[in-house]
Amino acid sequence: MSKRTINFYAGPAGLPLEPLRRAQDELLDFAGSGMSVMEISHRSKEYDAVHEEAISLVKELMEIPENYKVMFIQGGAHLAFGMIPLNLLRNDRKADYITTGNWAEKAYKEAKLVAGDRVREASTTKSEKFARLPKASELQVSPDATYVHFTSNNTVEGTQWHEFPKTDKPYICDMSSDIMWRPIDVSQFGLIYAGAQKNIGPSGVTLVIMRDDFLEMCEAQDLPSYLRYRIHADKNSLYNTPPTFGIYILRNVLAYNKSIGGLKAIEANNRKKGELLYGCIDKHSNFYKPFVTEKADRSLMNIDFFLPTDELTDAFVKDAKKSGMVGLKGYRDIGGIRVSAYNAVSVDDIKTLVDFMEEFIKKNG
Repeated sequence: MSKRTINFYAGPAGLPLEPLRRAQDELLDFAGSGMSVMEISHRSKEYDAVHEEAISLVKELMEIPENYKVMFIQGGAHLAFGMIPLNLLRNDRKADYITTGNWAEKAYKEAKLVAGDRVREASTTKSEKFARLPKASELQVSPDATYVHFTSNNTVEGTQWHEFPKTDKPYICDMSSDIMWRPIDVSQFGLIYAGAQKNIGPSGVTLVIMRDDFLEMCEAQDLPSYLRYRIHADKNSLYNTPPTFGIYILRNVLAYNKSIGGLKAIEANNRKKGELLYGCIDKHSNFYKPFVTEKADRSLMNIDFFLPTDELTDAFVKDAKKSGMVGLKGYRDIGGIRVSAYNAVSVDDIKTLVDFMEEFIKKNG
């Protein structure tokens, strides 16, 4: 096997090697069926075992209480942006949105299209290019809000809520870019959704975790069937043909995560990676200038920084690729460098990058 490239793409992102090897071993003959898992019916007993194990592993790893449903839905966060208000903001219900970045703002705008003035912005840091998160004193949550929506990690800007916003309202959270990076208290949330393609699987699968009281609010009968959360919950995510291979790979990833010690072990790795990378950035802060202005808001999933010139940025990306590292070019609206250090990125991968950064500054600083 040729040497694996170190993948720092923001998504679809890298996957752990062991789940991919498992898929490779089972690709042509899954569970003795004589067929690939991609070929067998989603109603078959072979696939049903995968589906149920994937749901069970989500519940186990995240310690999800009994009063929640786990669903696999297609369409990514983009579909969820509209699907959530379509289902939950009926009968004049209202909601607050905290806009802290590119994707949080998209969620807010989609909700406004559905519910208009019943959706309001509780806080935003857009005037500061989303380079920090709002402080507690800046949050203005409505007393009649049904939920407060926020994005736990801002992939583009590199900010992350290490302590969730302080409010007495139920949360709805887009966790697409940091789902399962650490243990969390799921009971705080009415609904969690996450595209799988950054931290837990391939593109094409969206994990949805919904509390029963929120599911009971989804009573609309005038929505197209696929847009109703109740149908997906009642049909155990088998209302239509699900993305079976994507769910199979997600199952493999979660089984591997369990085998290495679960979310506590993953959190320890992620924090070590952050210490190494931010340590290098802070050591050379005149050369590697961070985008995020508040250290407490720094993401451990997406790390943005600038070099002194665009020419050096281009050289950094090109030289890193020659050294076996890809995906380091910053998001088009921000520029610079972005390191996406999701769960599958190892501590050794970050050590390799830090060593490269030290050598780069010796040659160019």
